[in-house]
Amino acid sequence: MREPASEKVDPLLQRDPEMAFWWGAPLEWWEALLAAQRRQTISAADLQKAREVLDHLRARGFEVQPTEDLRARALRLLAVHPLKAADALELAAALIWCRERTQGAAFVSLHPPLRLAAAMEGFRVLPYADEVHAPDPEI
Repeated sequence: MREPASEKVDPLLQRDPEMAFWWGAPLEWWEALLAAQRRQTISAADLQKAREVLDHLRARGFEVQPTEDLRARALRLLAVHPLKAADALELAAALIWCRERTQGAAFVSLHPPLRLAAAMEGFRVLPYADEVHAPDPEI
């Protein structure tokens, strides 16, 4: 499913095909695809192709499982940042994936509140945008 933001995200996946994602992310991906089909933005055949792509991405990525540790991190994130529960779980999964060592770790999102929270947690948010990053001292 091509969207205007695809041109920003596709190069990131090409450059670094190893991705990590939270256990619930495939549900969100599928929800978005089904919504597109209901709006008749994509056909049933396109939905099947997209499902195959998602299955491929899921098979080669690192999936952070739902644990009490993940829930505890998500609860902290909800208290600190104005996030929805699903966003807090996604960011908590990223923190578990990098073992809380966010320096140099990339976080890909197009959702502004999640992008800002990830930057505040120390991630390098991609696609890059000045509004979520501190000025680079090396520039």
